[in-house]
Amino acid sequence: MTAMTPSRFGQVNQSGSATALFLQVFAGEVLASFEIATVMLDRIASRTIKFGQSAMFPIQGRTTASLHTPGSDIIGNTINANDRVITIDGLTIAPVFIANIDEAMNHYDVRGIYSKELGRALARAMDANLLQVSILAARSTANLADTGYPGGTVQTNAAYGTTGATLAGGLFAAAQALDQNNNPEEDRFVVFRPAQYYLLAQTTAVLDKDWGGSGSYSDGKILRVAGIEVVKSNQLPQSNVTTGPAAYQGNFSTTVGVVLQKGAVGIVKLMDLAMESQYLIKSQGTLMVAKYATGYGILRPESAVELKTS
Repeated sequence: MTAMTPSRFGQVNQSGSATALFLQVFAGEVLASFEIATVMLDRIASRTIKFGQSAMFPIQGRTTASLHTPGSDIIGNTINANDRVITIDGLTIAPVFIANIDEAMNHYDVRGIYSKELGRALARAMDANLLQVSILAARSTANLADTGYPGGTVQTNAAYGTTGATLAGGLFAAAQALDQNNNPEEDRFVVFRPAQYYLLAQTTAVLDKDWGGSGSYSDGKILRVAGIEVVKSNQLPQSNVTTGPAAYQGNFSTTVGVVLQKGAVGIVKLMDLAMESQYLIKSQGTLMVAKYATGYGILRPESAVELKTS
């Protein structure tokens, strides 16, 4: 009897690994879930390096203009400059092991569920680190010896945690602080935990179209206040963080939000989001690992404002 030739629909053009296309689908699902879940990555300064352990972000000051006296020599002004080096932390991973017997007995596809959770786990880890760094930026001193570039700003009001109108006022005060620190008006955003986000969404003054408000009371959405995009995230820290890289640690127990302009913090990516998969004979299952290698750091403290209750 002639042996059947199977059509291996997991292969690329019927050659190579029998699971190559399956892994591509899994990796695509992880990436899509990651991109949906992260709120910080596209809103901050980013650099990708091919090798090495760190990257340098140049930071430039500004100069002044003046009237020229006819006949006098023109001497160039000095412009302060500095840089910030962001170091790669190491490899961040989200692994899962799928046993053959469990997958065989299960009546629904678990790989799609797992792929989404791996992407979400990595997104949560990235946002948590970036938000901790962002708050620390607001607490930092100036990075340039220039009066136009002071340190970060911390605004304290006990009612920020309980009163939507006060929280809205805090955003206007934050916008003023960013203006006074010579920040661009574009690419400004604030991150709140859900409690403060919905507190603000119930403040009809910031939704009233007659006042130029934007958002929806019925949908519980608030888009923008004082020119600042409003974002919610469970990853905004709310405790005294003493674990993880020392540069990201701090007491965030009274923080309710952080306002940023895009240049406030940065991320360096050595290894972008990637997937690996291997069938383990000795374990009779498949190990799947989603991973990236990144580092985070403060760039411009004058572009960050912390809102806290005490």
